[in-house]
Amino acid sequence: MSTTFSKEEKAAMRAAAAEAKAAKLGADLEAACLTAIEEMAGTDKELAEILHRLVKEHTGLGAKTWYGMPAYANADGKVVVFFQSAAKFKVRYATIGFQPDAELDDGNLWPTSFAVVNLSAADQARLVELLKKAVGAA
Repeated sequence: MSTTFSKEEKAAMRAAAAEAKAAKLGADLEAACLTAIEEMAGTDKELAEILHRLVKEHTGLGAKTWYGMPAYANADGKVVVFFQSAAKFKVRYATIGFQPDAELDDGNLWPTSFAVVNLSAADQARLVELLKKAVGAA
């Protein structure tokens, strides 16, 4: 097993460092998120745009980037939900994930990330339910 980081992992770490610096300097974090989405292509871009729209319409989370990917944080600045493009890590599906500050607890076992290749109307409705639950609004 290799103990070295991949090119993509190194880029993500550099992005995280730049994001922390930008936040300290008062940068427009939502603009950075929108730029990250704009730089995507194809299905990744479509999925990220849908997630962004749903988060903005149904939660009070603030847009930012996290490891170079679109993410949405609570008032304390903690990432609640994020999008990871398939292209970034050369995998067959994008990921929508929820961090520990998401209030998705459901017994002893619950999902915290989802593989995504398309978001139908029914999928979007389910995602809205998850987003609302994640921020304690459901």
